Amino acid sequence: MKDSLRLQLQRLAMRLTELDAHLADPQVTTDMQRYRSLAREQAEVAAVVDQFKRYEQREADLESARGMLEDAEMADMAREEIASAQADLVRLLAELQSALLPRDPDDARPAFLEIRAGTGGEESALFAADLARMYLRFCERQGWRSEVLSENASDLGGYKELVLRIEGEAVYGQLKFESGGHRVQRVPATESQGRIHTSACTVAVMPEPDEAAEVNINPSELRIDTFRASGAGGQHVNKTDSAIRITHLPTGIVAECQDDRSQHRNKAKAMAVLLARLRDKERIEREAKEAATRKSLVGTGDRSDRIRTYNFPQGRLTDHRINLTLYKLGAIMEGDLGDVIAALQSAQAQNQLAALEGAV
Repeated sequence: MKDSLRLQLQRLAMRLTELDAHLADPQVTTDMQRYRSLAREQAEVAAVVDQFKRYEQREADLESARGMLEDAEMADMAREEIASAQADLVRLLAELQSALLPRDPDDARPAFLEIRAGTGGEESALFAADLARMYLRFCERQGWRSEVLSENASDLGGYKELVLRIEGEAVYGQLKFESGGHRVQRVPATESQGRIHTSACTVAVMPEPDEAAEVNINPSELRIDTFRASGAGGQHVNKTDSAIRITHLPTGIVAECQDDRSQHRNKAKAMAVLLARLRDKERIEREAKEAATRKSLVGTGDRSDRIRTYNFPQGRLTDHRINLTLYKLGAIMEGDLGDVIAALQSAQAQNQLAALEGAV
């Protein structure tokens, strides 16, 4: 174990002593919000410190076993214990490194996924529909629930814009790397000469805000418009103004929802999307400032980033952030995104681990 990592763990052990003292203070229990926060931190730190104690114990066992090698009668037993202790130390070190990696508190939250057609005209809109299908198939594989909050269809059945809400286990933590520019290279259905065209879409993935920690918005900064829903909907369509569009005047950010017959429910969903977009805007601005002093391995999620290329003639997907190339594009477009997401998560973990080991 590197000295810098051991120092981090020793500091955590001292922090655990502090937390135990805080939680034993009767005054802390009078502030339940602070008490819950400290209790949550105490449980997390205690788990890591317990692992560190097991690691130190196996280090001691290893040294003890090495000391028995000089005894001929104990040598065989000592070699077995050395092999066992070394294996345990490798496993415990990996667990400790993983436990120390910073956690994004939003990883467990539901997410809004937006797809917008970009350069490429109708072909871009058709690719947006293909991306939507890919993500929806992936959601099915994961057992997640998804719903369409708003859509703007193109003439040939694609999407100029589509907003989905996805709910399930660790949704944002798995989909957050999808934010950015997605480029497609293929022969469009509208191409009569068989030429390969390049077009693009942008994808934005945002965690659904926690209702208990919502951003406070001045109602006077909002413009709320009602309109009649478009698209499928049977007799209900074009009879009532149930669709809602909310505009945040200071930023110009707009959110709308038309999937529900209830104007009240559409308003609540549109407000949730608006809050998510405002939070996402703040995050991007914050990461842009951080990027001035350090380069992130997996990018900032800036909408102008070209993060991925889908080359249909070659059956190839390339993620440019981590130089990942997979020749299984057909399966990926059917929702088999597991290898891509796992590689991105692994790259982020390695980057975080390098920063952790470099810390003093």
